[in-house]
Amino acid sequence: MTFEEYLDSLQDKTVAVIGIGVSNQPLIELLLGRGVAVTACDKKDRAALGALADRLEAQGARLRLGPDYLQGLDQDVIFRTPGMRPDLPELSAAVARGSQLTSEMEAFFAVCPCTKIAVTGSDGKTTTTTIIAELLKRAGKTVHLGGNIGHPLLAETGGMRPGDIAVLELSSFQLMTMTHSPHIAVVTNLAPNHLDVHKDFAEYISAKENIFTHQAAEDIAVFNADNDITAEEAARAVGRARLFSRKREVEDGVFLRGEAIIARHGGEERQVMTTADIRLPGVHNVENYLAAIAAVDGLVPDGIIRDFAREFGGVEHRIELIRTRKGVRWYNDSIASSPSRTIAGLNSFAEKVILIAGGKDKGIPYDALGPVVNQHVKLLILCGATAGVIRRSVEQAENYAGLEIVDVDDYHQAVSLADSRAGEGDVVILSPASTSFDRFANFMERGRAFKEIVNELK
Repeated sequence: MTFEEYLDSLQDKTVAVIGIGVSNQPLIELLLGRGVAVTACDKKDRAALGALADRLEAQGARLRLGPDYLQGLDQDVIFRTPGMRPDLPELSAAVARGSQLTSEMEAFFAVCPCTKIAVTGSDGKTTTTTIIAELLKRAGKTVHLGGNIGHPLLAETGGMRPGDIAVLELSSFQLMTMTHSPHIAVVTNLAPNHLDVHKDFAEYISAKENIFTHQAAEDIAVFNADNDITAEEAARAVGRARLFSRKREVEDGVFLRGEAIIARHGGEERQVMTTADIRLPGVHNVENYLAAIAAVDGLVPDGIIRDFAREFGGVEHRIELIRTRKGVRWYNDSIASSPSRTIAGLNSFAEKVILIAGGKDKGIPYDALGPVVNQHVKLLILCGATAGVIRRSVEQAENYAGLEIVDVDDYHQAVSLADSRAGEGDVVILSPASTSFDRFANFMERGRAFKEIVNELK
């Protein structure tokens, strides 16, 4: 089905769009512009939406706002927002009454006319997706970046051409009900995450696997050979499975041999570049490049990959250098909303660091974090709901040797304490190992708030 055919199919239907956030606003306005009867639903009240509510109503939308926004849904098509479980009682009741439940991303996959490359995983998604998109752009491709990064793409589908490439970062929430998979799928790694939303780890893994389970035989899926779960998934790939590894050589994929990054396929291999070419710090970023190279192999010349790696300084909120002040380097790693992300961040530095951590608990284990903190941290500053569980993971670890741990009320206190204790050559890093939702709307807001406080230091 083409994009225009899809829009035509909605002309005589009623549509509900749940969530009037950034990801759904373009969808709502697209449908209204085509004369579709749209009910826009959101748990926020009218005052919280402000001028946006007036604008949508002026375009013809009906609004259903406040705590009862999901009650009595009976529209023909219901678009759920990313992060909302599809089996909520209100949604299940609507489906039982005959409603079709979908999402902006599901609709995009059904009508996108061009090649789709998508990345998922517990860690490294955004950096890997960004590297893939930027490499393709430098190779002269027209790239549309979307999913969890970039911006919603369904409203732009009419301007896409078959020779373009859509590059997407996909979360487990977006993948839960997907019935289409991309032409090239990348799974960076899998570890417990988002267990405050998913029923269990098995459901989380199952959702992630939708990125490759609906592929065709001619499609490609890229897996991390060093992660037990993704290595096992490679054996179940529908199309061609490619592997990437820092620890061993693979027959089809990209791997590390000493400091050399080697691409191999069909018994032939070549050196793409070396780890010295990668400007980003940390072995996890070496893995991100291995995954990206495996995905774009044959689409991007090696010279472009090398030149880009030497220049690319990373993505905001991902071990982002904020400033160097009095010989102290301050980093923002607000994207680290899980212990595994913080572990990767700590492993990026040769020296012991001052770590600021803590936030909202999402129901995942913290046991693995404690030993790494004891090994890599000289002062641990905690704030937020997970302060206690992080402290316990550190103090109960076998290698605990009295690491100083200080609880504070907010980031102003955290930055002030870190500033008073850091000396020339030290590293201070915000890497929360927790979500931001205890105090911030998202990790971006959290990271920018932290950067503002750090930049205010005189």
